[in-house]
Amino acid sequence: MLRGMTVHVDDATLARRLALGTGDILKGVRNVGLLRNSVLGKKGDSLSQQWIAAVLQEHRPDDGVLSEEAFDDRERLNHNRVWIIDPLDGTKEFANGRQDWAVHIALIEDGQPVVAAVGLPDLGQVFVSTDVKAVGGPLTNKIVVSRTRAPEVADYVAERTGMALEKMGSAGAKAMHVLLGDMDAYIHDGGQYEWDSAAPVGVCKAAGLHVSRLDGSAHTFNNEDTYMPDLLVARPEVADEILQLCKEFKANQ
Repeated sequence: MLRGMTVHVDDATLARRLALGTGDILKGVRNVGLLRNSVLGKKGDSLSQQWIAAVLQEHRPDDGVLSEEAFDDRERLNHNRVWIIDPLDGTKEFANGRQDWAVHIALIEDGQPVVAAVGLPDLGQVFVSTDVKAVGGPLTNKIVVSRTRAPEVADYVAERTGMALEKMGSAGAKAMHVLLGDMDAYIHDGGQYEWDSAAPVGVCKAAGLHVSRLDGSAHTFNNEDTYMPDLLVARPEVADEILQLCKEFKANQ
């Protein structure tokens, strides 16, 4: 097909379709049962990256791209519009047949997400920042944390609030379960990168949740250094108390 014949899609539609298509690719690769464990995870990463890269080259050739699964030559720093993607967030969970993995797609302008999509393929859901609202209702008294690297600050918060800690895989999955009302907060400390948090931050902010660093400051994206050490996603009702406790914890370190 000639490039000039490609049908134009707006940014939100493109993000949604990228999340949907990537999820379908990954489920297809896994569900036929021909690959297992780490080989399945690696091939899922690479195949989904190839497809997303091809789509972005076709539809947004002038935008920058940052992906977990592609070499970062930092050419993206020359662009105001940058797509930050994680084709498969939660590779181990995906490879082990769990449901807590996700697809992250975010478009960044001036350091902030302007469009974001998080797909939870095994749940058949894609959350897009242009059409999303957090679930309200009673608090659950639960904080979700990393399945493999639960941070000490979350223990500190839980002990002082009486909230229970629940463990889950993908950052996107954890953030979306706050959005869905299953958890009151998601606390992460100890190292992520921009592709881990850009899409969840964009979706959750658009949904009306509190989203910040653990010191209360805002995230900025498309930095030269892509390290993004901490994240709080919380219902507004509990955000201030959690931030204060995080501040206390850090002061005692």
